Amino acid sequence: MARPRKDVKFNHGGRGSNGRARRPSTSMSEISENASDPGSPTRNGVLTKNEPQQSPPLPPQTEYEKKKQNFITRTIWTLIMITGFFWSMFAGHIYMIIAVTVVQIVSFKEVIAISNVPSRARSLRFTKSLNWYFLGTTMYFLYGESVIYYFKHVLLVDRILLPLSTHHRFISFMLYMIGFVFFVSSLQKGHYRFQFTQFAWSHMALFLIVGQAHFVINNIFEGMIWFFLPVAMVITNDIFAYLCGITFGRTPLIKISPKKTWEGFLGAWFFTVIFGVLLTNVMARYKYFICPVNDLGANLWSGLECKPNPVFTPHNYTLPFPIPSSLPIPHQFSITPVQFHVLALATFASLIAPFGGFFASGLKRTFKIKDFGDSIPGHGGMTDRMDCQFIMGSIAFMYYSSFIAVHGTTVGAVIESAITGLTAEEQMEVVKILAKHLVNQDVISPKVLEYLTGQLKRR
Repeated sequence: MARPRKDVKFNHGGRGSNGRARRPSTSMSEISENASDPGSPTRNGVLTKNEPQQSPPLPPQTEYEKKKQNFITRTIWTLIMITGFFWSMFAGHIYMIIAVTVVQIVSFKEVIAISNVPSRARSLRFTKSLNWYFLGTTMYFLYGESVIYYFKHVLLVDRILLPLSTHHRFISFMLYMIGFVFFVSSLQKGHYRFQFTQFAWSHMALFLIVGQAHFVINNIFEGMIWFFLPVAMVITNDIFAYLCGITFGRTPLIKISPKKTWEGFLGAWFFTVIFGVLLTNVMARYKYFICPVNDLGANLWSGLECKPNPVFTPHNYTLPFPIPSSLPIPHQFSITPVQFHVLALATFASLIAPFGGFFASGLKRTFKIKDFGDSIPGHGGMTDRMDCQFIMGSIAFMYYSSFIAVHGTTVGAVIESAITGLTAEEQMEVVKILAKHLVNQDVISPKVLEYLTGQLKRR
């Protein structure tokens, strides 16, 4: 039997016996080289030394670990929000107004988003733009109303700001009408229901969020106490409603929020009243908290100066019925009237404001969502934290305007009446009479009156 010769090459031409091209074979050396490349397993499945070993998949988090992580995140962001809130309040009214503005914009965005249908919104590109346009128009109108009311004495004597102030409502109305006309012009066949739903939904959000945030800002202008006191009461009521509910809560309060109980509801009211009385007793000692804003540059350290509202002046009261001398109860006592108003505000914070939360819960159940968003890590959306605050801010402003505010003549009101109701000659006569009165009261020098009289005669 002949032995095969070495180094004999067979020329196959890359084709089999049938003439078709065949797949080139791989030699054992090539297999060995490929196996030595990083990332290539050997035939027995063992990884080579050069290949980085893949870490085993992490085990899924247990329920306890998830709750722990959520608790840590929630605590960190709670401390961040508390720090930011108190910094804004102490830094000045303007910073607190900016904070409220940010809150209302984020809340508006979250509420608008839950009714949005992305597929349709993409085909109707002006839907989102109109929502934001109506938000800007509404904010311009409401913020303008507040600024004009509280700073008339500044705006009405400025040549540029005077026409914007006197025609503010007409300008705001025309801006809204531009948006309205654009909305009607953008209606497309096949999308009517969606477009009108978005229009109505955005206006509901404007009313419930931006409208009520306007009253919160007015509370800041009237005095920081009328802003901070309602906010703190709502938070206190929420905390004690939870504590009292888990301690001795038995009777369900409302079906839409099954965890709420009557015991927690009433227990929270009691502790909110106590907290409100104590907090008011502290804040009433500082004019920075009780004075209306007359300087937007003021802060806690520079303070404010004003004549305090009479509700912050202690009054003597006598009990309407006799007290036996054996009882250690005084027949007369001194107390500031604001404490009686605190009782009313605490009642609103405990009995009415929670229904803002119930309303938000019903809204979320309607759209089958857990939170309005994820704006605040660990807490959900901004609206989830502010649902009760908006309605409480509105209640506080209405109550303050009806029972606490002193409706007297202000410098801004006098200037507004003079500028809008008197001719130029009549205004000069008013200046001359006021100057004469001030001279008679030894407030200004007679030379000032002589100078004014000479200048007015030249005209």
